[in-house]
Amino acid sequence: MTEARPIGRFSALDRVRKRSEFQRVQNAGQRVVSASFVFLLLRAPVGARRRLGITASRRVGNAVERNRAKRLVREAFREVRAELPPELDLVVIVRQGFGAPKLGTVVAEWRTTMARIARRWAEQAVPVAPAESSGSKAPVALSVKNSC
Repeated sequence: MTEARPIGRFSALDRVRKRSEFQRVQNAGQRVVSASFVFLLLRAPVGARRRLGITASRRVGNAVERNRAKRLVREAFREVRAELPPELDLVVIVRQGFGAPKLGTVVAEWRTTMARIARRWAEQAVPVAPAESSGSKAPVALSVKNSC
């Protein structure tokens, strides 16, 4: 007998995958810090799915510890995905000293930071939907900074 697949799979469409996407979230996103994680939030284009990117540097530990941390983050994301704001690109940085917590501890930490995540989410400007292409290109307004 085969085992049932877990509910709430984590497909490629649910991931922040490219370096440029990670950098966009890190440069323009809002930051929420907890004991074990740094959450970076950025509004995705209108109609996009919630996506997750995970960063765990060597400071977290050896490869086994980093991979366990990333697995726990993915499971926590699956657990609280419905509670997160829609159209969200979320990058989670695992902090040094993560240790070896259980999944319940990680999910509890995520839930305690949800109020701060919602507050930061509300601070971000709502993105404008992409304009329809009418054949002619609209002029682009450029802003010039005066360095004086």
